[in-house]
Amino acid sequence: MKPEQLPLLNSVSAPAIHPDGTKTVVSVTRPDFDADSYVGQLWSVPLDTAKYPRRITRGFRDTSPAFSPDGLVLAFLRSDPGGKPQLFVVESAGGEPQRITDQHAGVDSFVWAPDSHRIAFQARVPEQGRYGTVDDVTPGSEDPRLITANQYMMNGVGYTADQRQQLFVVDVPDLGGEPAVIPRGRAAHEQPTPEHAGFPVARQLTFGDADHTSPSFSADGSRLYFVAALHEGHDDDLVTSVYRVDAAGGEPIVVEPVNRTRQTVTEVRPSSDGQWLFYIAQDLGDTGRDFVARNSALHVMPLAGGEATVLTDREHLDVSGPLEPNGPDSVLVLNSALGTVELLDVTAEGVITPLVFGARVVIGASVAANGEIAVSLSDASTVGDVASLERGELRLLTDFSGNLRNNSTVIEPLDFEAESDDGHSVHGWLVMPNGPGPHPVLLTIHGGPFSQYTGAFFDEAQVYAAAGYAVVMCNPRGSSGYGQEHGRAIKGRMGTLDMQDVLAFLDAALASNPRLDASQVGIMGGSYGGYLTAWIIAHQHRFKAAIVERGFLDPVSFTGSSDIGWFFGGEYTGTTREQMLAQSPMAVIEDVRTPTLVIHSENDLRCPVEQGQRYYAHLKAQGVETALLVFPGEDHELSRSGTPHHRRQRFDHILSWWAKHLPVARNKPTA
Repeated sequence: MKPEQLPLLNSVSAPAIHPDGTKTVVSVTRPDFDADSYVGQLWSVPLDTAKYPRRITRGFRDTSPAFSPDGLVLAFLRSDPGGKPQLFVVESAGGEPQRITDQHAGVDSFVWAPDSHRIAFQARVPEQGRYGTVDDVTPGSEDPRLITANQYMMNGVGYTADQRQQLFVVDVPDLGGEPAVIPRGRAAHEQPTPEHAGFPVARQLTFGDADHTSPSFSADGSRLYFVAALHEGHDDDLVTSVYRVDAAGGEPIVVEPVNRTRQTVTEVRPSSDGQWLFYIAQDLGDTGRDFVARNSALHVMPLAGGEATVLTDREHLDVSGPLEPNGPDSVLVLNSALGTVELLDVTAEGVITPLVFGARVVIGASVAANGEIAVSLSDASTVGDVASLERGELRLLTDFSGNLRNNSTVIEPLDFEAESDDGHSVHGWLVMPNGPGPHPVLLTIHGGPFSQYTGAFFDEAQVYAAAGYAVVMCNPRGSSGYGQEHGRAIKGRMGTLDMQDVLAFLDAALASNPRLDASQVGIMGGSYGGYLTAWIIAHQHRFKAAIVERGFLDPVSFTGSSDIGWFFGGEYTGTTREQMLAQSPMAVIEDVRTPTLVIHSENDLRCPVEQGQRYYAHLKAQGVETALLVFPGEDHELSRSGTPHHRRQRFDHILSWWAKHLPVARNKPTA
């Protein structure tokens, strides 16, 4: 694909299957250059293949569909251009959607109550006088912030202590009733319009000084379970816990098993039979901060209290939510494994059944009352599609990437394994451009580091391959999906085994395929991938050029500038200055001779822009060919969810850099 074909990338949400199992609804969104935003609507997908999917809403951006348990109402989030997402409901048989929230900062997510008459949602609640809550008080004229905490900002959000995420419950109105009329004229004078007129009153249930997430109702609808960090000393660790609050209001109560260890809980869901409480948690060691390469595991405990049981193997499985009930006492979870994402069914007794596996990435799943399962997934040929699961077999129901395949060449990655210098197996892929070659090669390195490349459709690799470059990408030690030992191998020694693995993988790929030009190789990566790129070019001078994007480049200054700096660098590199410098690309920058493009975003709070600016300034001062590309208004997620215009420009600049240093017939320098 080419950069101008970004609007062909149709992303698909997790499915919302109707309780009767006849259809499922998904959100299909795409980048749009005209709007310079992401647009999309809801699609109804019949499970009967004799019928066709159809668009059922026409909002600017409609997302997160969910049917009420009785199947009569469909709820979803709708965003207007430049606006915040609000909660809408519509009769599942069709009709005009009705907005039921008016949250200043918008609604982040929601969940239905079992009675189908209430919805719980989470939303940020800004302090009065901030974030536009008072007319004519701009961000630059707000009161100063006095900061005394470690955790006070977050990439993509900004400051957090003055806009905590809280939980609300709202009653769903009778959709067949007469719409509310807002008083006007004399009536408005005699009867002043209340705030949020025309919308049901949302009752705020939580008020604590922490973000409250993952709401879910008890089976009888009387309680709301959620995740938060409300314990004493919560600012000094990464511990979160499960809490419950009465759905009518009251003080939250912590829900802890008697054998609780220090953990980060990310998801919670009571079982459908009301007997069990499932939750996903990651152990944090004795300090409550040792997060490095810790797999997340599914736990279960009796709803009435008692001991928690770990249901999935912490060492080899890394599960995530959302937790989707499947029958009275089991849930569906996702599992990252060997460059894929699987769908597993796990019972309260610990019986694990793989449902979807192989060379694909499961996005989400939904279960109907009759046991029908709908699955959203991606693979080498699709950004996202919907399938049904029947007797263990997937039946594809949509082709949302058809236009992409019809209008561009989608190249399937070649699965490849190599042996590192110490005999360790390194897994990855080659994306080969069309033609006999020999092709110049781009070694790309993923972020994280506890993350993984997969064999599913990857726009970056497709763009570079379409321009004539072979893409080499792998999951070295430090990556997720291959067990905790594999991920923790670089704790305290970043830039050692991980560098060894990616270079061994590159050399094996070059040696095995005559279509690759071993004399024409570039290297690039973002975030941790930017770190390892910068580290490698200080130790190796074999690359024609490099791109260091949003990199973790100086562990010392990262500690005081990044949203995660107060713990991340210390856990990975160690806390002493000597340890940090021993693993710091900035400390060895004098050894860099490779032409390097540095890419960063102004609003990046994860790897702050100063990391890229200082790296660029040092290269410039020592005479290395370099350039600094800075994107205004973007954060750490530019390459994945930045504005479409900036995403296209990013690709254009990257291809221009490679055209200069690795020219190829399909990507030559412009005059």
